[in-house]
Amino acid sequence: MARPYVCLLALAAVLLLGIATVSRSKGLRGKEHRRGPRIPSQFSQEERVAMKEALKGAIQIPTVSFSPEELNTTALAEFGEYIHKVFPTVFKTSFIRHEAVGEYSHLFTVQGSDPSLQPYMLLAHIDVVPAPDEGWDVPPFSGLESDGFIYGRGTLDNKNSLMAILQALELLLIRNYIPRRSFFIALGHDEEVSGVNGAQKISALLQARGIQLAFIVDEGSFILDGFIPNLQKPFAMVSVSEKGAINLMLQVNMTPGHSSAPPKETSIGILAAAVSRLEQTPMPNMFGGGPLKMALQQLANEFPFPANIVLSNLWLFQPLVSRLMERNYITNALVRTTTALTMFNAGVKVNVIPPVAQATINFRIHPAQTVQEVLKLAKDIVADDRIQFHVLNAFDPLPVSPSDDQALGYQLLRQTIQSVFPEVNIVAPGTCIGNTDSRHYTNLTTGIYRFNPIYLQPQSFSRLTID
Repeated sequence: MARPYVCLLALAAVLLLGIATVSRSKGLRGKEHRRGPRIPSQFSQEERVAMKEALKGAIQIPTVSFSPEELNTTALAEFGEYIHKVFPTVFKTSFIRHEAVGEYSHLFTVQGSDPSLQPYMLLAHIDVVPAPDEGWDVPPFSGLESDGFIYGRGTLDNKNSLMAILQALELLLIRNYIPRRSFFIALGHDEEVSGVNGAQKISALLQARGIQLAFIVDEGSFILDGFIPNLQKPFAMVSVSEKGAINLMLQVNMTPGHSSAPPKETSIGILAAAVSRLEQTPMPNMFGGGPLKMALQQLANEFPFPANIVLSNLWLFQPLVSRLMERNYITNALVRTTTALTMFNAGVKVNVIPPVAQATINFRIHPAQTVQEVLKLAKDIVADDRIQFHVLNAFDPLPVSPSDDQALGYQLLRQTIQSVFPEVNIVAPGTCIGNTDSRHYTNLTTGIYRFNPIYLQPQSFSRLTID
């Protein structure tokens, strides 16, 4: 984890430096921007050790969100004290204002020297999902370093970004950094359980102050290596949109009975058949436009023959590519709304036929669809009036942020990624299949970009929820 964390830190620092040098009169691809100052290429050995130990310490604080009503508030308070201790320069610098929002979230306002430049914002979150010891190579909150990696809940989601942002700012301030462009750092404390008391309150606070942002950078996509067959080189995907979601509870109510004289159908059987139909009937394949098509067209020349010809002529081969994308569970999630049965509750005793059976299904909605469209499709697939539909919560996909040559945030990310990772030739737009705090900030900007500067391979994908 040592080198990836240093790269993450470097990307945050280069981004902070690069933003300050953007010319207001020249295009983003102009020479003046490309010659902008760079972070010093070397960290001292003492700094490298300190940044690793800082990340380990953050991982060791179990800032778990169990539900919107149940958070480890003791750990959240401890984490607030921890960042004060680890990043003293950030907290004592005169042009940086720190505020606690919703008790445990943190908002930093870094005042730039040129008030005419529109500010931007960097996001990360403090909380992590629960981590039972089963399935872990090491205790999940140990922060143990082994074989060049740091293990623990939050190393990928999302304390790595949080600590890198603050560490980069701390090191730059020590090097007498003063930004031209103002910016914000927003650290939410309940992203894993919807962000209502963290990001949503920060967004409302900034909106009340009349703040409009040039762009936002949050967690999301990665440098992807080996996810697409026959693509030999890694590429960076910057998510310019984010899937929507529905948490839908299906419920069946029946007359209770005894197993000695069972009815023809039970509540469990009816519900099981319904969820089976949903699993066996995927939502429609929506491939045909948007960020994914743009990304494949950008990547076309990186493929060997004949894939390069196919991807360069999607007007002709789109149906073929669409079917091929369905074959891999990760690329399949990019082309359609996904259906995941996550909870099933019924029964209290082995010889009692339960009166109620419930199942919860999580849909991640493709940007080409809406909540209402997916709900109608689900009802049509189930096609059983005995099934009750209860929407627990839902939100539509986010709008697609610009990624053209004049998109400030996207182009800065692209140039910064290729500066820190010179082996990455392609930076392409994509869609985030997860959900992030950034969805609470659409009122402040049209440019929301999601990227985590870490190499991700298919075999390590599960570590997003395990290690």
